[in-house]
Amino acid sequence: MRNEIGCLQPEEIKISSRTGNIFTSVCQALHSFWQNTMQTLLAPDELQVIQKVDRYGNIYWQAYDPVTGKSFSSGSEVDVSMWIEQLYRH
Repeated sequence: MRNEIGCLQPEEIKISSRTGNIFTSVCQALHSFWQNTMQTLLAPDELQVIQKVDRYGNIYWQAYDPVTGKSFSSGSEVDVSMWIEQLYRH
């Protein structure tokens, strides 16, 4: 009986693009969940702005004000900044 443990070298690991995309999506979803949870627990009344990635790889921003209950999403940081300025102007 042989007791050998071997490790695959990086060039031996073959991940299909589909598997890689699913893995990336799961990692991004877990990161987003963790980020949202920590923000909510540490500062429940503060404005929350989170960068997210949709399932197609598009980056967008989501802002939420727990005091007013208002939220806003956009692919543009500038749009989110303008929404925040308008929110606190009134």
